[in-house]
Amino acid sequence: MPSNPYHQLKQFISAAMPVDDEQLNIFCKKFRHKTTKRNEILLQAGDIAPYIYFVNSGCLRVFMLDVNGKESTRFLVTEGRFGTAFPSFNLQEPSLAAIQSIEPSDILYISHHDFNALLDTFPGWEHVYRISLEKDYIASIKRIESLITMDAKQRYQLLMETSPTLIQRLPSKIIADYLGISQETLSRLKSKR
Repeated sequence: MPSNPYHQLKQFISAAMPVDDEQLNIFCKKFRHKTTKRNEILLQAGDIAPYIYFVNSGCLRVFMLDVNGKESTRFLVTEGRFGTAFPSFNLQEPSLAAIQSIEPSDILYISHHDFNALLDTFPGWEHVYRISLEKDYIASIKRIESLITMDAKQRYQLLMETSPTLIQRLPSKIIADYLGISQETLSRLKSKR
């Protein structure tokens, strides 16, 4: 357990907006700390997402199952980022997606109620959250576009350029699923590097 699990969140907030130590402490008190095990499920599909997570270390995966039980990874949430099953969290409806801690992770989490209270009461937080959400939305759109317009090799190369450590850290099954390719294709692409 880190000596100060709120250090990275404080850095994230301080880099995005002017804030003093007292304000940071008030902000961070709304978050709770948790360490997860590999493959721990944080949200079951069908449940309402009660929390949004901030990842200090590790990786969370937001994924869905199709009618045949095949997994489909929607998002990977890594260090220094927020993530949840956004439609469920924002609308407080049952989630189609599940959230899993792919590797042992150190995370902070905040309830839907406390998160919205921060948006209403913490000057500048709504702006910071909007910018963060826009970045994630753009990344999501670019990923969808890559699944439509790029072949497997191009998608793999793009991931190598943007997030090379994910390929080394995460199981091949997860990377292949995220790229929309088979594990065999991923193995061939890795062997050509």
